[in-house]
Amino acid sequence: MTDTAWIDAALTSARPQAVGALLRYFRNLDTAEEAFQNACLRALKTWPQNGPPRDPAAWLIMVGRNVAIDEVRRSRKQEALPEDELISDLDDAEEKLAERLDGSHYRDDILRLLFICCHPDLPATQQIALALRIVSGLTVMQIARAFLVSEAAMEQRITRAKARVASAGVPFETPGAVERSERLAAVAAMIYLIFNEGYSASGETSEIRKPLCEGAIRLARLLLRLFPSEPEIMGLTALLLLQHARAAARFDVNGEIVLLDDQDRSLWNQKMIAEGVALIDKAMRHRRSGPYQVQAAIAALHARAARPEDTDWAQIDLLYGALEIMQPSPVVTLNRAVAVSKVRGPEAGLQMIEPLAERLSGYFHFFGVRGALLMQLSRNEEARVAFDRAIALANTSAEAAHIRTHLDRLIRDSATPGTKDSKK
Repeated sequence: MTDTAWIDAALTSARPQAVGALLRYFRNLDTAEEAFQNACLRALKTWPQNGPPRDPAAWLIMVGRNVAIDEVRRSRKQEALPEDELISDLDDAEEKLAERLDGSHYRDDILRLLFICCHPDLPATQQIALALRIVSGLTVMQIARAFLVSEAAMEQRITRAKARVASAGVPFETPGAVERSERLAAVAAMIYLIFNEGYSASGETSEIRKPLCEGAIRLARLLLRLFPSEPEIMGLTALLLLQHARAAARFDVNGEIVLLDDQDRSLWNQKMIAEGVALIDKAMRHRRSGPYQVQAAIAALHARAARPEDTDWAQIDLLYGALEIMQPSPVVTLNRAVAVSKVRGPEAGLQMIEPLAERLSGYFHFFGVRGALLMQLSRNEEARVAFDRAIALANTSAEAAHIRTHLDRLIRDSATPGTKDSKK
């Protein structure tokens, strides 16, 4: 087995289950994470020669547990190794409680790990950051990008969160029904960010990061089983399904981004779309709208359009307007501006995004949208400046390549006799 990309994907996919099981056993975040990292090192040494195990997660749990116990033995040479029941009493105290609450679903180690990381003793920002680091293994840089903050600030946030969990004596056991409801919003937000990390992967890494999207959908389904009448969890699950349904059409054979209007819609996963649309329709009937439901409704309008020109941009504009009220954000306004440009023209869209320039000065998509709107208005020199800035801020080579296609078009237009830049 020499496919290192597959090994990386397997380790990423197995991480939540493995760390969750190790945390259940050792009741310490640092110990569980270190045990998993040691198991990964063993995997990188042995899997290329011996081939992948039949169950990578089970292999990592077994090896991580054994390595951690060996560390206990080495550090306590003068002490007898504690009995297993003193290290973990899962089969006694927790097993009966888990059975009484949720049966087999809630005993899932991953979900328990999520609820521990999202304990209310932690501020919401720390809950989500810690869960992204511990559960999904995202780097500090990746998490910082998701939050639009500096890497140093995110490093401090995660360090404080881990210290607070250790000092607060957070119980590593199944929380009750009331506690679960209180943590639900934080867990849902964390699942959404995990999905986005996989969804935003570039063409060359999209397959490797695909397990993040699949894992987030699995976790959302688990939440939906636990909270079957919660419309926002229906909305979250629908949103992830509708977004992931387009995965096969989002990049071309060269790994370059294909815009929604240019995607081959025959490649969209219709079964996934049907499930997502049914879920959001069911959620809307509860008449308790929330941000995930609104975003899912937008995705459903795109999914229902057989052709790009069939897209109901006016309704999408209204939905983004509702989202701006529920969840004010310059990124939401930027997305709404795209819908406005489709309904009322590029000048209207450009007027909407100009006030966002300062707040989104480091955001790739702001300059991509601005450049595209300027290009539609034949303000080519300004568009070129915006595209140059977008390339400088691109997170992936696929994003940069996509913007370069616009620049190439500008060059061709400028070289065509009779082409006129409105600034000249």
